[in-house]
Amino acid sequence: MTFDHSTYISPFTWRYASLEMREIWSETHRRQLMRSIWVALAQAQQQAGLVSHEQVADLQRNVTSVDIDRALEWEQETHHDVMAEIRTFAEQSPLGGQILHWGATSADITDNADVLRLREATAVLLERLRLLLLALAQRIDETADLPTMAYTHIQPAEPTTLGYRFAVYAHDLLTDYNRLQALFTALRGKGLKGAVGTQAGYVELLTGTRMTALEMEALAMSVLNLPYHQIATQTYTRQQDLSTVQVLAGIASSLHKFALDFRILQSPPFGEWAEAFGPKQVGSSAMPFKRNPINTENICSLARYIAALPAVAWDNASQAILERSLDDSANRRLFLADAFLAADEIISRAARVLRDMEIDHAAILRNMTLYGPFAATERVLMALVAKGVDRQEGHEWLREASLRAWQAAQDGLAPSLIDLLAVDERISRYLNSEELSGLMDTSAHTGTATVRARNLAAEIWQTCSAPPASPA
Repeated sequence: MTFDHSTYISPFTWRYASLEMREIWSETHRRQLMRSIWVALAQAQQQAGLVSHEQVADLQRNVTSVDIDRALEWEQETHHDVMAEIRTFAEQSPLGGQILHWGATSADITDNADVLRLREATAVLLERLRLLLLALAQRIDETADLPTMAYTHIQPAEPTTLGYRFAVYAHDLLTDYNRLQALFTALRGKGLKGAVGTQAGYVELLTGTRMTALEMEALAMSVLNLPYHQIATQTYTRQQDLSTVQVLAGIASSLHKFALDFRILQSPPFGEWAEAFGPKQVGSSAMPFKRNPINTENICSLARYIAALPAVAWDNASQAILERSLDDSANRRLFLADAFLAADEIISRAARVLRDMEIDHAAILRNMTLYGPFAATERVLMALVAKGVDRQEGHEWLREASLRAWQAAQDGLAPSLIDLLAVDERISRYLNSEELSGLMDTSAHTGTATVRARNLAAEIWQTCSAPPASPA
């Protein structure tokens, strides 16, 4: 079978995600993993005296000799993909093929192969996320004390610092990183438990040997370096798939917020951030002047897709009737791969956006100058109350002046807020012009933002400076 752009292929095949992640979720790699599990089973059976060294060696020689075309020919006849792969592998390994899949059920092979891929894919995302966090820590350190206007309800609020804003995204992503690490540690294969999880077939097979079914399972899984569930039915619990995509959905949520905020800050009324724009890049086919935030829009788009996938995994987990039904099989071929491929893409794209982003310091200062004085009314109110003014009365004085100044600012007219406050006798009775001028300077009205942003950056440097250790 050959595929090109004359037929449907997934955008993940060629447009989104890295080659590394695509290879993990490739059909060739899946079948190689299945073959490695059959070899591990044969090795354990050799230890039990059921299989010869020559038979194991025959299988080992052909672990990487995947022949999908031949397997598909067999599948046309058997209508069973695992049986088709067994026959293909057995044809290539006539000696080892005699004992191939002895005592096993299909899910003993496919479920363990799936978890091996889940672990590989999770390890890739851990590294991607680690590097993204380090890039964020660098941005935090560079801008921890740079005042910028903060917004609530998409309206000017009070100043923050640019480094603190970066720290907000980093805080969520560090939580995601820890959850992803915990997921990697917790992932378990099915083990080798047979058709309904009881190992009855393996117990029968091992009768008369010195090995128990539990010992055989432990031996085979140690060859694969794959921890496994103590309890399983024909499959490992589909709660594990649900947990997996929920963690990825958490990452998607964090990156969606970063990307959505970025898109807002790139819009001209804000104008503080911008994606890099190549010298030949086109923003719009109709409007030559456009400079659209295409990368952050892409992140939001794929993040929404990831967010929808836990619903499918939830259905699989909650509707796993008795010891097994096959109604999860087709969708698992899709959503497990898609979740990791999409997550791979948005993490990598976010790292590029962060690395190449343009920060407009003039726009940051403009917005601070325009809106900062309104935020300073909080400082003025606190100072008035400290001098004996009734807090509610002072609030009303400042509200009246703020609304007049706000309308004047929107109309491009004088007076400014500080001018209105300075001539208000109710206020000047308590605060002189010098005091008022000092209070209206909001560049230092950022509280503990700088120190806490730098503390988080230090935590990231400590946590992420070295790749996480793989669990034993």
